[in-house]
Amino acid sequence: MSCRSSQPQYYEESGTVFHTLYQIKYESSVLLTEKIDAEFQAFNLSLNPFNPNSILAKVNRNEAVEVDDWFVTVFNKAMEVSARSDGAFDVTAAPLINLWGFGFERKDSVSQPVIDSLLTFVGYRKIRLEGRRVVKEDPRIQLNFSALAKGYACDVIADLLEREGVENYMIDIGGEVASKGLNPKGDCWRIGINKPEDDTTGIKNDIGQVVALCGKKGMATSGNYRNFYIKEGKKYAHTIDPRTGYPSEQTILSTSIIAPDCMTADAYATAFMAMGVEAACRMAETFQDIEYYVIYSDETGQNRIKYSKGMDAAMVKP
Repeated sequence: MSCRSSQPQYYEESGTVFHTLYQIKYESSVLLTEKIDAEFQAFNLSLNPFNPNSILAKVNRNEAVEVDDWFVTVFNKAMEVSARSDGAFDVTAAPLINLWGFGFERKDSVSQPVIDSLLTFVGYRKIRLEGRRVVKEDPRIQLNFSALAKGYACDVIADLLEREGVENYMIDIGGEVASKGLNPKGDCWRIGINKPEDDTTGIKNDIGQVVALCGKKGMATSGNYRNFYIKEGKKYAHTIDPRTGYPSEQTILSTSIIAPDCMTADAYATAFMAMGVEAACRMAETFQDIEYYVIYSDETGQNRIKYSKGMDAAMVKP
């Protein structure tokens, strides 16, 4: 049942999906809670790796299953970003992520022979779609869409809102954002970029920069300052380079990407982290519609910032 008001007004929805918080603000004459919840449930059955009944879980168990449109869209975007990042982004890297202790398993057994054995079935070129079926070169291949599924979920809810006639909205799922139109004050939506402070608790949320998202945009941030551990005095961050099997030793602390959609922003934010500043910025300059804001550590350990011209234009100046 829909709750109608005579005049459009801004509604706010919040809750938890995929083990993370979401917040949705939208202008409508109809409360869309039930439709949003139903869309999340449908998405959950497609791409949630934690749901044993999802299509993704069945693909990872090598069950005979036909994938849906959402799966196809995410898979094709993953392959595109893998190719453009020269394999720095790779959704088959789950065994390596688990090995280093950022998945579900322990991190005690890391050795070069173990890494070498896992690399035999890690690699985006070892998996493909044939129609609605996933074809693996090795049955041990596992897909992990965590680097773009949250972003795509934002886009899926955005599509739902637009089908319902909503022109002004902002969807935030775990820090990934899809937005269109104006906020309740009549301005472009304003999104904060956190300062990269070592903090595994997630309590520190000091904003370093505010960005105005005008028109229809997606924005995502990936950082190495929240998810890491220290072993024998060395810091290991959660970005794994799937080409080497080791945590990426790049100097990037945080990357924020603005793109036409949130899935694209999400994927390239992750790719940046593994590629490093120079290679990533060179790649980004070949795109017309991707803007970046990168915080990195220089040779002396000082934090530095590098950003594109389009990002400079979007940044809210004090």
